[in-house]
Formats: sequence, C-alpha cells, structure tokens
Amino acid sequence: MSAETPEGLAAVLERRFALSTSLPATFFESEAPRIAEACWAMARRFHQGGRLLAFGNGAWASDAQHVSVEFVHPVIVGKRALPALALTNDSATLTGLMAGGRPEMPFSEQLRILARPQDIALGFSPDGRCPNVVAALAQARRMGLLTLAMLGGDGGLLGGEAVDYCFVVPADDPLIVQEVHETLYHILWELVHVFFENEGLLS
Repeated sequence: MSAETPEGLAAVLERRFALSTSLPATFFESEAPRIAEACWAMARRFHQGGRLLAFGNGAWASDAQHVSVEFVHPVIVGKRALPALALTNDSATLTGLMAGGRPEMPFSEQLRILARPQDIALGFSPDGRCPNVVAALAQARRMGLLTLAMLGGDGGLLGGEAVDYCFVVPADDPLIVQEVHETLYHILWELVHVFFENEGLLS
C-alpha cells in the first residue's frame, strides 16, 4: 500500500497517532520518580544562584531556546523568572568557535568560559550521538554542573554514568522523540516552581 494513496496516508496517520499517545504514557509512568528527583536537584541549583544552560542541534537548538524562554519569561502569571540561557542563541560566537577547526567543541567551549559549578547543563540529542552535545555534557560534568540529557533511540553515547539525569525516549522517530522532550521540559519547569513554593525542601 503506497503512502500516497488515501489508504496509505490513513495508515501513516494511525501509526503516528498510536505512537504519539502510547509512548508518552509509558515513558512518563516509568520515569516519574527520576523526573521529580531531577526537578528537586534543579530547584536546589537555582536556589543556590545557578543558571540553566541548554544546547542542542537543528530542531533541538530550538528546544534549547524554548526551555530557556520558559524559565526566563514564565507564561503563568505569578511564577518567578529564573536565569536560563540557550547556548545556541549567539550565531556569531557559535560559528566562530566552530570555525576554529574543532566543530564538535562549541558548546563545551562556551561552558568552559561561561559556566559556574552551581549551574545546570541540559543537552538535547535525538539519538545521544551528537559529538558537540556529548562533549559539552562531559565538560559540564568535569566542572561540577548538574547535568541532564534528553535523548532518543537507545541513548547512544550518553547512557549510564555520563550524566546525572539521562532521559531517553525509546523511539527512532525524531518527531515522536521531540514531542516527548517538549512535554518533559514543560514538566521540569512546572515542578521546579512547585519546589520553589516549598523552599524548606531545598535546604
């Protein structure tokens, strides 16, 4: 059955809809305790004066910018603004570092210069195999930052002990992976604020 026929298009839509509804439910049910733990760790870093530094490639560069905006400019009235920056924002700095002959290093170089130990590094990768994201998270870990990774597929090079909190969406479809990532970082934002509203939990 060709995807160009009405029947083929219907089959594509049914498969995508089924995956878009079933996979997130399974993912968030299994990851709920670790998500709550990661939010508490993030809230503590913000409480100590830390900042969120986010990064990713392509469409995930937009996610890094999106999550940063959420923290800096809360869309819910009454929520406090928290310091966050997407390392993908400054094209001159990013391309300048890439032109230095080590294209896998721009995010890690920015972290080396800008980051402080109390900060939070959040890296996005659709499969965990983006060299610049892997290098940046390794740099952040060496500097003592809290490290989080949002990945897809099998997690690639970032499983195990590579980061403090590794969230892997077990799908090879990048669109599904990104959909779950978007929901995940909105939950991170919301739960961080829940902890801030109960600051006794942050000491």
